[in-house]
Amino acid sequence: MHGQMPHHAARIEAAIASGQAARSALVASWRRSSCLHHLDPSGHRSPTRLTDAELISARERIAPLLAAAQGAMDRLYQAVGAAGCCVLLADGEGIPVDRRGTPADDATFQSWGLWTGALWSEEHEGTNGIGTCLVEQRPLTIDRDQHFFTRNTLLSCTAVPIYDHEAVLAGVLDVSSCRADRTDAFSNLIALAAGEAARRIEADLFRHAFANARIVLMPPAEGQGGGLVAVDADDLVIGATRSARVGLGIAPGRPWQPVPAADLFGGDTVCDHLAGGQRSVLQRALLRAGGNVSAAAKALGVSRATLHRKLKRFELRAH
Repeated sequence: MHGQMPHHAARIEAAIASGQAARSALVASWRRSSCLHHLDPSGHRSPTRLTDAELISARERIAPLLAAAQGAMDRLYQAVGAAGCCVLLADGEGIPVDRRGTPADDATFQSWGLWTGALWSEEHEGTNGIGTCLVEQRPLTIDRDQHFFTRNTLLSCTAVPIYDHEAVLAGVLDVSSCRADRTDAFSNLIALAAGEAARRIEADLFRHAFANARIVLMPPAEGQGGGLVAVDADDLVIGATRSARVGLGIAPGRPWQPVPAADLFGGDTVCDHLAGGQRSVLQRALLRAGGNVSAAAKALGVSRATLHRKLKRFELRAH
């Protein structure tokens, strides 16, 4: 790799100087690494690492994300681990806080800095899967010599952003490999698997945050997953995942304001689904309460007046 250093650095400097940053997201990232963060592509310094205490603190700050990610990380690692890949969960600062990897490969990945507590933001490591994903907020793969630092050019890293229940970027799920035989076809499969895992994590985060609400799956929009919305006992939509907001044409970056489900969905199939789901909830509450409206209202966490209004709307009768 030492013989590659002058060539790689020269190629990056030439690309930046040529003005390609306006047309290429990769060159734009190289430019940020060089001009904004003042990094040298031929730098030898190993990735900066947190102390054990700092890592514990970083993990505590994103405890809900860590908890929600466990199952999805396990499944993703089962799919890619035998091919020499490790799975990393990084926070919004680009710090891996959890990982999965084959013990036989641990020493290799540790030497590369693909380990918990390392700093993989663009500010510290230049163009790389985790850091560049955080900046661009989109799924991407940084393959080998697309990395800014020459010392990272044996790595292939696929990264997917993870958004929390408020549609705010919470972290990155990354699958990294340092094997030379990683093919484009396999990279595409990794990207699909990582994307599915990230969506599962987002769904688990959302369900946990709105544990007392009904969770409704939105129909898929063009090029988007369906996303989830949370509806409370008063038929107000009190939360929506980022993909649901995109599907509804609502800017993801704004705090969510509760809105009546009927106003948000109109007369489409989602509204029908919501109505059908709410009717079932009311029926079950009445059955469990033996037809006692006061008891059913208390169980649902609504007033008797609200419950009577809903019973009338859905043409249900208390027995």
